[in-house]
Amino acid sequence: MKTAFALRAAGAILCLATSAIAHAQASDIWAEADGKARAIVDRLTLDEKVAQLLNVAPAIPRLGIPAYNWWTESLHGAIGAVPTTNFPEPIGLAATFDAPLIQQVAAAIGTEVRALHTLGRRTGHLGRIGTGLDTWSPNINIFRDPRWGRGQETYGEDPYLTARIGVAFVQGMQGNDPDLPLVVATPKHFAVHSGPEPSRHTDNIFATPRDLEDTYLPAFRAAIVEGKAGSIMCAYNRVDGQPACGSHMLLKDYLRGAWGFKGYVVSDCDAVVDIYEHHKYAPDAATGVAVALRHGVDSECNNATLGGRPDLGDRYKESLARGHIAMGDIDAALVRLFSARYRNGDLPGLSSRKPNAIPPSAIGTPDHQALALSTAEKSLVLLKNDGILPLRPGARIALAGPLADATRVLRGNYSSAKSAPPISVAEGLKQVMGAGAVTVIPFSPSITDGDLVPGTALLTPDGKPGIKAEYFNAAGKDQFAARPVLTRTETSIVSRAAEFKQVSDQHRVRWSGYLVAPETGLYRLALTGVKGDVSLNGKPVVSASDYSRWAEPLKLVDVRMTKGERYAIRLQGESGVAASPAIFWKRVTDDLDRDLTAGVKDADVVVAVVGLTSDLEGEEMPVKVEGFDGGDRTTLDLPADQRAFLEKARALGKPLVIVAMNGSAIDLSWAKENAAAIVEAWYPGQSGGLAVGNVLSGRADPGGRLPVTFYRNVNDLPPFTDYGMEGRTYRYFRGTPVYPFGHGLSYTSFRYAPLTVEPVDGSVEKGLKVRTAITNTGARAGDDVAQLYITPPRFEGAPRLALRGFQRVTLKPGETRNVEFTLSPRDLSFVTMAGERGLIPGDYGLSIGSGQPDDGAQVQQARYSIARMIPLPK
Repeated sequence: MKTAFALRAAGAILCLATSAIAHAQASDIWAEADGKARAIVDRLTLDEKVAQLLNVAPAIPRLGIPAYNWWTESLHGAIGAVPTTNFPEPIGLAATFDAPLIQQVAAAIGTEVRALHTLGRRTGHLGRIGTGLDTWSPNINIFRDPRWGRGQETYGEDPYLTARIGVAFVQGMQGNDPDLPLVVATPKHFAVHSGPEPSRHTDNIFATPRDLEDTYLPAFRAAIVEGKAGSIMCAYNRVDGQPACGSHMLLKDYLRGAWGFKGYVVSDCDAVVDIYEHHKYAPDAATGVAVALRHGVDSECNNATLGGRPDLGDRYKESLARGHIAMGDIDAALVRLFSARYRNGDLPGLSSRKPNAIPPSAIGTPDHQALALSTAEKSLVLLKNDGILPLRPGARIALAGPLADATRVLRGNYSSAKSAPPISVAEGLKQVMGAGAVTVIPFSPSITDGDLVPGTALLTPDGKPGIKAEYFNAAGKDQFAARPVLTRTETSIVSRAAEFKQVSDQHRVRWSGYLVAPETGLYRLALTGVKGDVSLNGKPVVSASDYSRWAEPLKLVDVRMTKGERYAIRLQGESGVAASPAIFWKRVTDDLDRDLTAGVKDADVVVAVVGLTSDLEGEEMPVKVEGFDGGDRTTLDLPADQRAFLEKARALGKPLVIVAMNGSAIDLSWAKENAAAIVEAWYPGQSGGLAVGNVLSGRADPGGRLPVTFYRNVNDLPPFTDYGMEGRTYRYFRGTPVYPFGHGLSYTSFRYAPLTVEPVDGSVEKGLKVRTAITNTGARAGDDVAQLYITPPRFEGAPRLALRGFQRVTLKPGETRNVEFTLSPRDLSFVTMAGERGLIPGDYGLSIGSGQPDDGAQVQQARYSIARMIPLPK
């Protein structure tokens, strides 16, 4: 009979053998893919080689290599030729505090990315954005300051939370075998990148060694070392004087050195151009591309590819001719790129890669739609509740605010205009509470206005539902054929050209039909991405003579429309226009006080839906209005008209429930004092309104938690341009926030058992196992997030405390569940001011509960000590 020791030894040997086999298999896969890639590269001409270094890699017919565009986006839903599933904005994904859920979300998105690739193969429209088997996601920059407009794209302010959610997203996207990824994930933007947006192309950021190791790099390390991401995107800014896409420290010391990265590096779009045009780090283009290539940038995203500029490869040829780069530099980059195309299945012939094309029918499936809804529900955070929620059955609801019936706000930044029909809060509440229970009160004109006109408001020229669309192929420079190659009835002002082989990549679309208002009233209308007009009796009511720019603010005009009256639509769009073709509208009131007073009179509760939109906060946008500048925010306040509205609604004497939609922290101090309940809804995705309805009605429990600190005022923070972490985020902020990181309530209550703390193998230096039990002490099922925080001893640069574990649990009334956290030495480590990570001697506090230990949440606490300094690697 074998002894226990012998069994353990045999198990250890088996594990080592299994690990060795897996490593050998991975090495074989990479070696075979690299070998096939090298065989291609060796046959390419110089012109063919330099063309492959851009994000639009043209086809090489003589070698049977199809076109490929590395530009693929899927931050919270795939972006491509057809309607895809739109999940909550990443800040909302982080608010779920549920890494396994986010892995499921990423897997669903990855399936749709692969299906879009299949569609591109079928139609021949390869080389277009959104057809590749890679994706420039996730964004794992740290949301260090609420003014940053792109913070909504991140997983919040905490490096640990960002790392865990980021790894889950990478693993869900790439699948179970990172050596044969289903879709190559590309964490971005490497590194030390989080605004301001207007100066991102020239910023030179000097992060302290502590902040670099403690805040800005851990999530990237986790995505590469643990998640095995096959790609990474370098950022626009400089770090310590060197462009991020030409940084020896980032790309050589950390990425390929300490972290052992074998994949490929892609630049942010025009980040290589910035090296010589904006940073002036290189004197000219030929030298600038050499800086990037020699530091390891393999694929250059260049915005000029959007216009089909043909000479972008010349910079590399000139650099080669001058001796700034060698042919070996070009070849090394191309081998990495072609190797990835073999391993992800874009190029056939790899022995380990079996054909597994996903059909377009896998896009927007009922399972994906259900996942979008459940994820939105889990992203909602109940910040305050005096007992008004959940709403009682039969409650009469006055629904007001600029976002009450809004739909564009749901999608957030970096999302496809083509997604499932969005469900507004108005529609969601009606579905849940009954249409007769909800009175929707129009808001006055506001900077948040503008939703896509739904297909239900469109008629074809012959009076049928939809809009007539005619597709014309290009017939020369700025010339188009006289006869359409395709005529269809579309459900909205949309181009479906990429779905059909007969429509060329260069084309024009004409839409004709009618716009019909569902109700008589005052509307605001705008056109984007089109030329033409919407008219009544031959007189335009809204028109556009030029194509709008990307992210250009809507030019809304007031139009009084009559129910049932037909407004003629005559519009045209063209391929290559940055803005999506659309008619936007919003029904508004010219007397909010009158309508609000009348609408609230017979109501039991007022639900006010307020917040921001990603048309105000976002990426480098041409927006400059009160509170917003270039995509960033200049204040934490809600827009002035919303603040005045909330005070008026509160003064009417009915309980006020505030639903906030935003991608960043807003000042909720007034709401905390005056509202009966507050729900933070973020930008919750296509089913966000139904998710809000389910939570307000009690069909779903609001178990989300804040992934960022909600401050009172920007004056409580250091300057936006200061990348030092002192005074920022819950780890280093010394003031009192309105709502702290990790905060969130439930409709039920929970109790935590005392903690059991056990060193791994008897040594704290090898890690800790921490156990507790959570009991639902309430009368209904609900979700709690067990959050583990460590409070370090006082040393120079030490944070107040740090999240080092979290688990989301769903418990029935009276149910108890054991929860265990295994903390690795890295989880127990902290960083000195010199940037050295390690186990630092001293006494530590440890807490597990529903929030931070000083938040008033239900927590249990324990202590442990570390006896000696133990350094850890980068």
